[in-house]
Amino acid sequence: MSTTTKTPIGQRTVIGFDFGKKYIGVAVGQEMTGSATPLGSVKANDGIPHWDNLAKFLTEWQPDFIVIGLPLNMDGSEQQLTLDAKKFGNRVHGRFGIKIEFQDERLTTADAKAQLFERGGFKNLKKDNIDAESARLIIESYFEQQYS
Repeated sequence: MSTTTKTPIGQRTVIGFDFGKKYIGVAVGQEMTGSATPLGSVKANDGIPHWDNLAKFLTEWQPDFIVIGLPLNMDGSEQQLTLDAKKFGNRVHGRFGIKIEFQDERLTTADAKAQLFERGGFKNLKKDNIDAESARLIIESYFEQQYS
């Protein structure tokens, strides 16, 4: 995978990760539409993903860059999980050479649960769905912040 992007700004493909210690939600977004689609999640062991499973998403979607949710405290301060998410981002960049962006993800899990419930009731609130939906919201909030 190349470290330089040849795709024009506004037409890039983005993979989003909702970092967690046990699961990392995954979504793909298109800059042109400013929207994203949840893809699923990758199991992790204390924040270290099953790299082969993560690589499958990157190989399939060939993202121009990756957006990783940054779990901040409500007052905007960092917590241990914030540092773990940054370490995850550094590892992904080191392993795959893809540019990493971080996006404040405060309240995305609550938003994800509300939207999933609205669309499918309690049966839609599976962990895999919540993590992937959170990743979708992280990408879309990144787009909104960049292009509004």
